[in-house]
Amino acid sequence: MDIAQKLELLADAAKYDVACTSSGVDRGAKKGCLGTAQAPGCCHSFTPDGRCITLLKVLMTNYCCCDCAYCVNRAGNDIPRTCFTPRELADLTMQFYRRNYIEGLFLSSGVIGSPDKTTELMIAALDILRNQEHFRGYIHAKTVPGTSPELITKLGYLADRLSVNLELPSERSLKLLCPEKTKAQLMGPMAQISNAIATERQERALTRRRTTYLGHYARTGKEERRFTPAGQSTQMIIGATPETDNEILKLSQALYDTWSLKRVFFSAYIPVVADNRLPQNDSIQLDREHRLYQADWLMRFYGFSASEIASESHPNLNPNLDPKANWAINNLEAFPVEVNTANLDTLMRVPGIGPTGARKIIKARRSITLREPELRKLGIAFNRARYFITCNGAHQGKDVVLSPDNLTHLLCAPIKGGSHGKRAQRVAPGQLSLF
Repeated sequence: MDIAQKLELLADAAKYDVACTSSGVDRGAKKGCLGTAQAPGCCHSFTPDGRCITLLKVLMTNYCCCDCAYCVNRAGNDIPRTCFTPRELADLTMQFYRRNYIEGLFLSSGVIGSPDKTTELMIAALDILRNQEHFRGYIHAKTVPGTSPELITKLGYLADRLSVNLELPSERSLKLLCPEKTKAQLMGPMAQISNAIATERQERALTRRRTTYLGHYARTGKEERRFTPAGQSTQMIIGATPETDNEILKLSQALYDTWSLKRVFFSAYIPVVADNRLPQNDSIQLDREHRLYQADWLMRFYGFSASEIASESHPNLNPNLDPKANWAINNLEAFPVEVNTANLDTLMRVPGIGPTGARKIIKARRSITLREPELRKLGIAFNRARYFITCNGAHQGKDVVLSPDNLTHLLCAPIKGGSHGKRAQRVAPGQLSLF
C-alpha cells in the first residue's frame, strides 16, 4: 500500500476522534527550526489574526487487538488494515506543513501488538519531527490504555497535549462494550499526566526570576521542552449506553476537579458496526451532544455545578432549551436581577448575559445608569435577558406573563436539523453560542 492509500485509510479512520479546540500553547519561530504554535489554534477554528487553523488528523495504525463494540477499527471488523512507519508519518506531516495545509498534528492509533509497542511507534514518529526535523508546530497525541508510565512520560515531552479517552461514562458500560479495557488502565495515565504537569509547574515556579520568566532556559542556557504544556483532555461516547446527562456531567465535573483536565469532549454515538450490545437504530444524538457541550461550558466558565444543570429528579437536559435558560426557568425565585447593582456571578446566570457582557455591565454602570439602549450597545442579548432583569427598578419583561410554560415557549430553540432519524447540524465545540 503506497503512502497516499495509507493516508486515505488512516485519516478516514481517525474522523471519530475529537480533536482539541485550542492548542493551549504559544511557541514562536526559532532559527533553524520549522513551525510555530498559537494558543487559540485548533481544528476548524480561527486565530486572533483571522487565519483558519487545521490539524492533520490520522491514526498511526488501524490494526487493533481490542474488540470495542462501537469502534470501526475493532479486531472483529473485516476492513483493510495498514500502518504508517514513523518516517512516513513524519515526512507526511512536514510536507503538509510546508505546503501550508496544516499547522499541527493530531495522532491517535489502534493497538497493534501491545500498548507499549504502539506507543513506541508514536514516540519514534514524534521524535523524528521534534529532534530531527526540528518541528515546533502543535502536536496532540492520544495515549493508548495500558501503556507503561515510562513511555507516557516520553510521549508527554514530545507532544503539546495528551488525551486519554474514557470511552464510556461508567465502568459497567466499559465492561459491556470494551471488555479488554479497565477503569485502572484509563484512570492511571490520567493521574500520572496530571501529577507530572503539577510537579513541573511547581518546579518552574521555584526557578522563576523576579522580572522575566525564563524557566529552564535560565538554568541551562538552552530551551528545554516542557511536559504536555497544553494539558490533557478526554473523550466520552454518549448514546451508546443508558447513562443520563446527570451522570455524564457529574463525571465531567469530577474529572475537572480531580485531574485538572483542559476539556472533556462528548461524541454522539454513530452506528458504524453491527452489534447486539449497541442501540438498534440509526438516529444520531447530535442535539444531545450539543446540549452537553453547552452544559460543560456552564460548569467551566459560569460557575454552575453539574447538579444545578441536570438534577436527580430531571436527569436529562431539555433538547429544545439551552441549559442556562432551562435553569433560569426552573429557578424563577432568583429573578428578576437588577443590572445596576447585581454582582458578577449573579449577572452571569441571566440568560442573554455571558461573562464578557457581565464584565462590561459592571464597568459601564460606574458612570451611567443602565437601561435597554445601553445594554443593547454593550452587546447583551436583550431579547433573552429582558424577562429576567430590571433596569433601575423597571422590569423589562412587563408585557409577558412570566410563567415557566410561557418562558419555555418564548426561549425554546430547537437545534437545527434535529436528530429524529436524520443527522443534525453539528456545531463546533469551540464555537458555541451560549449566553
